[in-house]
Amino acid sequence: MLDALRAFVEQNLYWVSMPRVTYSDVLEIIILAFFVYHIILWFKETRAWSLLKGIVTLAVLILVAYILQMNTILWLVKSIISVAFIALVVLFQPELRRALDRLGQKGLFNSLLPFAFDISKNAHERFSDRTVNEIVRACYEMGKYKTGALIIVERNTPLKEYEETGIAIDAVVSAPLLINIFEHNTPLHDGAVIVKGNRVTAATCYLPLSDSTSLNKSLGTRHRAGLGVSEAADCLAIIVSEETGAVSVALEGKLSHNITSDYLLEQLHKVQDKVVETRKKRKKRKGRADNEKDAD
Repeated sequence: MLDALRAFVEQNLYWVSMPRVTYSDVLEIIILAFFVYHIILWFKETRAWSLLKGIVTLAVLILVAYILQMNTILWLVKSIISVAFIALVVLFQPELRRALDRLGQKGLFNSLLPFAFDISKNAHERFSDRTVNEIVRACYEMGKYKTGALIIVERNTPLKEYEETGIAIDAVVSAPLLINIFEHNTPLHDGAVIVKGNRVTAATCYLPLSDSTSLNKSLGTRHRAGLGVSEAADCLAIIVSEETGAVSVALEGKLSHNITSDYLLEQLHKVQDKVVETRKKRKKRKGRADNEKDAD
């Protein structure tokens, strides 16, 4: 039985061969799957999804024209195919730029080659605990009185281009300052405030609006701007709703709506990059200090 099966395979399926799979092939498949997955996610989260559906519709119409031998339409398609790729780049230019920005924010090379980059930037926290507490206090104080606000906290990506759209301030972060900036009918209340380190660098800044189709339609321009800047740059955006007083936070292109003060505190500590000294190190340092004192 086995001999007959082997003979059948050798005579009729001689052209079938199993490709030799190596470790590099498996790695290549994983890398391609990763990029294809993120490209699909990117398409679904932006208006590129609608453009893609339009392109698929055109492709189906061209296929129908080919099957029915509509020579005039086929000639037109051949004539414009050379400029079609340039047109796609022009159409998707904002989305492509945003995708490349987000890819650079992943910190892949920083994690693989930490000594090839500025490793000293994380040696100290970005801002103090006092700044964290002042921001949280200001946000929920403004939320209590339904004062709209948009606060952008800078991380790794410089926000200079957005600072230049507003008015320079350069003042220490404090709750009264933030509340006064966003107070109704004041000259600086419209737009966003940018916080760098422990200082407010600019106010009334204009930010890019998000194209995300998943954003709740009930949320206004302030929320769309906060989400948009978190997509375009590596920063934390805090939004206080003028209609409801609810506080929201946008980080890495994801919006968390109507959050508690504890959650906002947690997110600020997350981007603070605070160096926490372990208990073991503190004990060791304390013991060393005691020994030095005895020696004296």
